Amino acid sequence: MQLYDCDYAPSPRRVRMFMAEKSLTADKIQIDLGKGEQFSDWYRDINPRCMVPALKLPNGLVICEVTPIWTYLEALQPEPPLLGTTAEEKAVIAMWERRMDLDGYIPAAEALRNAASAFAGHAVAGPHDYDQIPELAARGRARVQNFYADLNARLAESAYVAGAAFSAADITAIVTVQFAVNAVEIAVPDRLTALLRWHETISARPSIFA
Repeated sequence: MQLYDCDYAPSPRRVRMFMAEKSLTADKIQIDLGKGEQFSDWYRDINPRCMVPALKLPNGLVICEVTPIWTYLEALQPEPPLLGTTAEEKAVIAMWERRMDLDGYIPAAEALRNAASAFAGHAVAGPHDYDQIPELAARGRARVQNFYADLNARLAESAYVAGAAFSAADITAIVTVQFAVNAVEIAVPDRLTALLRWHETISARPSIFA
């Protein structure tokens, strides 16, 4: 397998963590987003959406987007299960993972891409050009603060995001939190003790360094 990757981008990191948890490997091909390599003709042939990650299988099939890649990898290597085993577990994990994405990851990305000069003219990831909207950056920052508070409330009653066991929902959540803290510069308030406890627990997993 070949993973079209970018070391400093959050989305491919979610795939790298998933693969590390399952002890799966792939040849990594770096796409330098800062230099615009995602818009090159050769990479458009790999993924016309001009985004990472993309996973190329030995038979030449290319799978794009985080969740479909996870679905393939889970079927390839079921243990340890990160997307659930029973119908109920699968639904609950998918629900919480989606919430982490919609309520945390997307607002953090909006806050960054609508404010940083590096994204001028490219406020939305992908092949099309979009102007930055400063109001979306401000709203994104406010949504991230609410995401932190909501996630803290969830973790006050649950060891992990989707229940008693580590899952893909935790991967999206930890990548989102660290992306928001490090790239968007929105610190987690000290009062959110459940979130900080969980962050410390997840940060001790070897996959955090993938």
